[in-house]
Parts: sequence; C-alpha cells; structure tokens
Amino acid sequence: MISNQVLQNTLEGLREISRTEFCIIDTDGKTLASTYSEFEIQPQDIQAFVESQAASQLVKGYQYFKVCDDYQLEYILVAHGEDEDTYMVGKLAAFQIQSLIVAYKERFDKDSFIKNLLLDNLLLVDIYNRAKKLHIDADVRRVVMILELEQEREHSSMESVKSLFGGKSKDFITAVDEKSIIIVKELEENEGYEEMDKLAQTILDTLGLEKENTTHIAYGTIVSELKEVSRSYKEARMALDVGKIFSPEKDVIAYSSLGIGRLIYQLPIPLCKMFIKEIFGGKSPDDFDEETLVTIDKFFENSLNVSETSRQLYIHRNTLVYRLDKLQKSTGLDLRVFEDAITFKIALMVVRYMKYMETLEY
Repeated sequence: MISNQVLQNTLEGLREISRTEFCIIDTDGKTLASTYSEFEIQPQDIQAFVESQAASQLVKGYQYFKVCDDYQLEYILVAHGEDEDTYMVGKLAAFQIQSLIVAYKERFDKDSFIKNLLLDNLLLVDIYNRAKKLHIDADVRRVVMILELEQEREHSSMESVKSLFGGKSKDFITAVDEKSIIIVKELEENEGYEEMDKLAQTILDTLGLEKENTTHIAYGTIVSELKEVSRSYKEARMALDVGKIFSPEKDVIAYSSLGIGRLIYQLPIPLCKMFIKEIFGGKSPDDFDEETLVTIDKFFENSLNVSETSRQLYIHRNTLVYRLDKLQKSTGLDLRVFEDAITFKIALMVVRYMKYMETLEY
C-alpha cells in the first residue's frame, strides 16, 4: 500500500533524528527500504520472528519489531543496537510506520468512496454512513471540476494539481479515466462561481495549458449536500462536451453558462434532422458561401444592429441589407426580425451539434 520510496524517506528521516540504522522487511523476508550500506539478515531469523507471538525481539544484535494493520502483520522493522535506547527508538519508529499505514489506508478509502460517489454507485444510506466513518462532512458546499487533457493523463499533471491545493484534506483530487482529473472542491461561504472561474484559470496556468485553444476545464453547479456531488459531476461532464461544440475557443466552461446549447445537446439526432429540413429544406448552412456566413455571424454578434454590422464589415449599409434580403429569399427567414433570427441561430447550433455527433461515430 505504501510505496517503497515513502518507506525509504521515512527511515532516512528517522535515522537523521535518532542516529540509528533501520531496515524494513516484508513477511517474506524481502528488504523494502534500508539505511544500512551493507546489511544481510538470515531468512530463518525473520521466519522465526514472524511465527512467534512476540511483538518485538532482540536477535543477534538487532531489535525486531512487528508493524501491523488491524492485527494483520504488514512489515518487520529492524533497528541496529542492543541497548534500551535502541529499543525505545525502534518502538517509536514502528509506531510511525503503523501511523503511515493508517493514513494511506484512509486516503485510499476516501479516494474509492469519492469515485463511487461521483459515478452514482452508492445507495443514499451508504453515502452518509461511509462519509461519517471517513470523517467527510456531508452538509458543506462543494463543486466538481473536470480537467480534460488532450493526451493520456501523466502522473506529473495529477501531482501538480494536488500541490496547487496544498494537500487540503477537505478537497479531493481523483480520476475515473485516463484523460481527466476530477477535483471535488469544498467552498467557503463567500465563494461562488466567480471564484471558481479564477481557480479554473489558475489550474490551467499551473499546468501550462492556458495557451491551448480548446476547452480544458469545466465545472458543474455548486451543491450543498454530499449526495448531490454526482449531479455536479454529470453537469461538469456535460459542460465539457457542450463547450467543445458551441464554445471551442473557451478554456473554462461553467455548466450554469451553457444556455440554449445545453438543451440542444440533449435532443435526439432524428429530431434535429427533421428540424433542419423544415428550416432549410434540402439545403444546409454549409451550402452558404463564406461571405454569407461571415455576415450572419457578425450580424448576430452585434445583436441584429445593421449599422454596427456594416461598419465592422467595412461595407455600405445597403450592401448588408442586400445580403440579408438575399438570405431571406433563400431560407424564408428575415434575420432583422427577432423571431426569425432566433430560429436561424438555433438552426445553426443544431447543425453544429449534428456535425459533432457524426465525428464521434467514426
């Protein structure tokens, strides 16, 4: 459960304090970590100590200590020396290793709990019972953030995110697939969506992803109960997908800002095709020339303002009116009329959604 490197670092720290040499051995007699430059131990000595009822034992100038986890023997700690001081230091070292086991076990249990919570794999009664045992507050404000990477997640990326949060026990950083890092963030009373936007951008900056031109991080709505964390996760996951379709230029996407794109994303494809056929007949917005598409985008960008649009396009007002009239004859929709403009805008978004879904099929 505990990596050999962590055990090695722990032993070296204990040696610096106590000036005592240590070694940790598993129950099969394999050395996992050691501060000895040269150290050989007889397998029969280890085996005899493992099978004995003693918690500690002095064998051939070495102090042996059993390190257990819930009465299950995990490690044998060996300290060099026969005197009382070595025995005391060894007992303290064994206690330190045992505390590490408990800490890592709790961390593993919490990570497993959070993963199952996100994926809706827990009954309501289990959520609160396990949260109580793991000392996780049930009634605090939280939000789920998903950082999606273009390539498979690297260990360094996960560690960078964890270091950003400073190892806070109230926040959880985990993963359920190879390309995402999930952050379950506990919020203070004064923190809201504005702070989440800033935090998301800070994460991107830390990982060096701020220059990428795609959606990298999304977050759901803020929830006040532990049982609602899975909903915030699903919202963040949807925000990532919807952001890729309708706002590919944004790095940070909030579920609460998805607008009509969220509704379109949930439409069945056959219904979308029927709608597009009714609006454009046998045509598709792809059939429009580049000039028309640029005119449409700029017209919507300027809130249907003819004068401002013509100014930004560097064309005469009458030229813009001519283009809009031409589009009306082609589609039957006059973009200067609010209702027609809404219909056309939705139709363009539906087409973009259909194209995205087609790419997923291949």
